[in-house]
Order: sequence, then structure tokens, then C-alpha cells
Amino acid sequence: MAASGGTEVDASKPGETRLRAAQYVRMSTDHQRYSTENQADAILKYAETHGMEIVRTYSDEGKSGLNIGGREGLQRLLEDIQGRSAHFEVLLVYDISRWGRFQDADESAYYEYLCRRAGVRVVYCAEPFENDGTPMATIFKSVKRAMAGEYSRELSSKVFAGQCRLIELGFRQGGVAGYGLRRLLVDDKGQAKGILGPGEHKSLQTDRVILVPGPADEVAIVKQVYQRFVVTGMTERAIADQLNVEGVAADQGRPWTRGAVHQLLTNEKYVGHNVFNRSSFKLKQKRVRNPPEMWVRAEGAFEPVVPEHLFQQARQIILERSRRFTDEEMLAKLRRLFETKGPLSGLIIDEEEAMPSSSAYRSRFGSLLRAYQLIGYRPQRDYRYLRINARLRDLYPTVVAQVVAGVREAGGTVAGPGPDGLLRVNDELTLSIVIARCRQTQAGSYRWRLHFDTSLAPDITIAVRMDAANRAILDFYFFPRIDLISDRLRLAEENGLSLDAYRFDDLSDLFALTARIPFAEAA
Repeated sequence: MAASGGTEVDASKPGETRLRAAQYVRMSTDHQRYSTENQADAILKYAETHGMEIVRTYSDEGKSGLNIGGREGLQRLLEDIQGRSAHFEVLLVYDISRWGRFQDADESAYYEYLCRRAGVRVVYCAEPFENDGTPMATIFKSVKRAMAGEYSRELSSKVFAGQCRLIELGFRQGGVAGYGLRRLLVDDKGQAKGILGPGEHKSLQTDRVILVPGPADEVAIVKQVYQRFVVTGMTERAIADQLNVEGVAADQGRPWTRGAVHQLLTNEKYVGHNVFNRSSFKLKQKRVRNPPEMWVRAEGAFEPVVPEHLFQQARQIILERSRRFTDEEMLAKLRRLFETKGPLSGLIIDEEEAMPSSSAYRSRFGSLLRAYQLIGYRPQRDYRYLRINARLRDLYPTVVAQVVAGVREAGGTVAGPGPDGLLRVNDELTLSIVIARCRQTQAGSYRWRLHFDTSLAPDITIAVRMDAANRAILDFYFFPRIDLISDRLRLAEENGLSLDAYRFDDLSDLFALTARIPFAEAA
């Protein structure tokens, strides 16, 4: 099987002319029958039956079809097709669900449209219809795309309900056990089958996992940590330093840190509570931290390592430590930490002595990111992106003013922009302006992604492309409403006549279009 990036082969035979085709195969983890090998076998039979030779393979193994993120094979396929470096006329896919289980069916259609626009026909080999553009084929595809997305939604709901039920029954759902605890494998009758080591998982569908106290020496250390924190008043940092001096290793043999001690003091699993759904990442859409009322809990699910009253005392100390600070004081401490330590994270905050915990900041300000914003800090990975965003926001009114001035100079009238952002020209034409940042791919080429608010239905959308540095305007595209079939469009450096026919170096042609030409009244 080819690597995800794509592999080219020479399958032609002397004296035989066959239609050149590529294949795209994807395997998630939901059905073994959808393995990439089985897909490739079915696609090969289809190709042989229809006089095609497979000259290139793109694959994504073990990748979810919910979105295009992480699917390097599909991304490389689309880049090759749009960059006109795809030397094939047909793309063979097992079925629509292998193309993707996108939650927005239009996204699936959009990626197919990109292929078709570049002259590459997409064929779904195992579907009961020909993808020939006929009304019936279009209807079938729309239904199948919706079904593919709905399958993932239904599966997600069922899996979540099943996980919640197992949590309430006292079973562990993933994650490491933690210091002083171990994962115990039990059968469907609750009989112990053995301790699971690091990286080991259950092999039978009916087996379950629970948490049990670990070795006696680790359990003693956990109790000692609580005693030192609650009874003697030692801080997390002092406890960590003392344990390291005593030669006691933390989880996985690592040295103790303030954060490791803090986690041990705040996790309810040490009093036997099973807590689930603190955060969620459903359908890979957006990771969210859920409020406590959404948590799924089963109290007393496991044998406790420390007594409940000791755990609650530790929790109260940690809460009081942050409650005595005002919002301004907490932010001042966070600002000083940023100035001395540099980039921040929850772990760095938890490691710092005399600082409220990261959970205290989340509780007080809603999220760590919100607290970061209040002190003027932006995480490094987002800083450049946000700076470009601010620059583009500043550029937008300049472009609007340029369009307004140009229309009026050409003799036309212009009103707006109104609340919808549209400009109304000569009381008969509406214009929308969007600005597209330039992004560089790993291969070094440049791409622009356009997002249109099609609900506004402007007569013409002016797309402004930025240069490689996102500092100056590169060129303009004027898209009539009738030619916009999707709310998203991806542009490359060269896009062919089908798109570049709309490209202009400046706005002069738009102004000529809006000019008013006087003519004599007819007799």
C-alpha cells in the first residue's frame, strides 16, 4: 500500500491505451471490512473492468473522515489536482463514506467539485449509481453524503451514552491510572483478570477496567503527601522537593514536580470517585471544557486511597488560596509569571509557588485563554496568526473606502456599507468584500482560502488576495453571484481559466462597470 503522500507506478502495457486513474483509500477504525487493502482490491477490479490503469495511490490509514485535518493523503491529492500536477483523468474511491463523513455535506461536495473543475472525474466504485452528473446521481450522492455524516453523529451519541453508562457502573474509561493506582482488568461478571501494565489494553469486548490501589509503598506516599499538605502545611513545591531528596520517584519513574503533587491533591479518583466528561471533543469539531453540572459522576466507584475528609480539606486549602486574591491580583501574578518565565501553560502555572492553580484561573475567568488575553499574552502558535488577522481587519475599511471613492469618481452612486456589510451601487448592484490571507503549504506553494456569506446574496463578491507576507494586496477576483456554487473556495497561484478569468490586477474594471453613461432620451 502506498504512503499517505501518494505513490506513482507504471501500470501500462505496450500497445495498450488505457484511461489513467488514481485511487484514494481511507481506513478509520470503525469497520475492518473497510481496510485499505480491501478497498484497493475492489477498486482494482473496477478499474480492470472499465479499461483503466491505476497509476497513483493516495491513502489515509487510521484517519477519521469527519474532517480533512490530519488526512495528508487527501490533502496531497487535492494539491496535486489543483496544481495541475496530477497526471490522471479519473479518481477512484471505494464509496462516499471513504471520501469522508463530513458533518457538512457541502464540504464533501466541494472537494469533489475541486477535482471535477480541474478535469478529474471522481468515481465511487461500490455505489449503485454512476457519478455522471445526472439529476438522479446528484440526488443519490446528496443522500449518501448526509447518511455518512449522520452515521458519525449517531455513533458519537451512542458511544457517549455507552461511556456514561459504564462510568455510572464504576468502570474506567481510558487514561493512565496515576501514581498510587493501577488499572485492573475484570470480566463481565466483575471477576479480576489481572493488572494492566503501561500501554496494555483489554482485548475482549466484554472486559472492563477499574482502578484499584497500587503497591503499598506508593499508597503510603500518597497518604503522606496529603498529610504533609493538610496537617503540616507544606506547599506542593516543598513536598515535591522533599520526595526528590528522599529518592522517591513519581509516576513512570520521573522526579516529582509541584504540578505532579498538585494533580495528586486535586484528582477525585484518589477518594474513589469516577468522573467523566470534564472536557469533550465531539466529532472533532471543537474541544470544550464542560461546566461541573455536565460531568458524569459515580461516587464511591473505586476503593479509595485517601479518606474523603482529608481530600476535602486539601481542596478547601487550594480554593482558599485563590479566593483571597482579587481578579486584579490574580492577573498581576499571571503577568509577572509571563514576564519572568515566557510562554505560559497550565503546567507552568501549577509549578509556580504562591500562584493560584491553573484550575483557579479557569474557574475565575472562564478559561486560561481568557486570562491570557486579559494580560496581553497570546500563545506562541497563535500569535502570528492573530497579528495578521488584526492587520487584515485594519485593511478592510481601506479597501471599502477605495471602492466607494472609485465608484463615485466613475460617476456612480454608492451607499453603505450597511449592517450586512454590503455596498449598494447605483441602487441596482450590491457588492461584498472579502480579504483572503496567504498561506504557505509544506511544499512551499501558496494558497488562499475564501469564505463567502452566501446568505447575503451579493451580486458581485470582491475577493482581495494578499501577498506572501500578508502585508500588501496581490490582486483581486470579481465573482458574480451566479458563479458561486459554494461558500468556500481555495485558490492556488495558478488556477486555470475557469477561475483566473475572474482575476484582475486592480479595481479599474469594476469601476468601469459601475460608471453611469448618459444617453439622449428617445423621441
